[in-house]
Amino acid sequence: MDFLNLFLIAFSLSMDSFAVSVSSGLIMPSIRFNKAVIIAFSLAFFQGLMPLIGWGLGMSLQYYIKPVDHWIAFILLVVLGAKMVSESFKDSDKREKYNPLEPGVLLTMSVATSIDALIVGMSLSFITSLQSNVWLTIILGILVVSGVTFIMSMLGILFGKKVGNRFGQRMEMVGGIILILIGVRILAEHLLV
Repeated sequence: MDFLNLFLIAFSLSMDSFAVSVSSGLIMPSIRFNKAVIIAFSLAFFQGLMPLIGWGLGMSLQYYIKPVDHWIAFILLVVLGAKMVSESFKDSDKREKYNPLEPGVLLTMSVATSIDALIVGMSLSFITSLQSNVWLTIILGILVVSGVTFIMSMLGILFGKKVGNRFGQRMEMVGGIILILIGVRILAEHLLV
């Protein structure tokens, strides 16, 4: 696989992470660089890890995971998004503020946005198994996918932070709606294909 194709795959896989990062920046407009790095690193780590896991599993399990991968991502993102929307309607003293830095929330976002990367890794196992330099291709793939996702996530947080500072309150609702829409888009893409 040439570098351009690898980059295009990495860029397309990073779009969900970008959108989740925008919602994180929207509801945390005062987020500091070091905290943004934690979110971006988690998203990038899972985005790079999932193709490796997918490659390792190969095509043998694709028949079991592929039919439900979109449902898993949809459910995780809709539940998280709905929770954010419902919390945005509560009085500020009764709200459980959505915090993308909370380990459970961060893990959910990271896994939900990287499920497609698992399937990509499975399908790439056919291509790389025919190459003599399999491990070099795998390592390069992990680095490119993780690097692109990290950069796109940092840009998403910055964008969300700038927009969040302008529009102020109820950004948690907007962030939740974005997550729900990502989940719906993932489901629609798979069901309409």
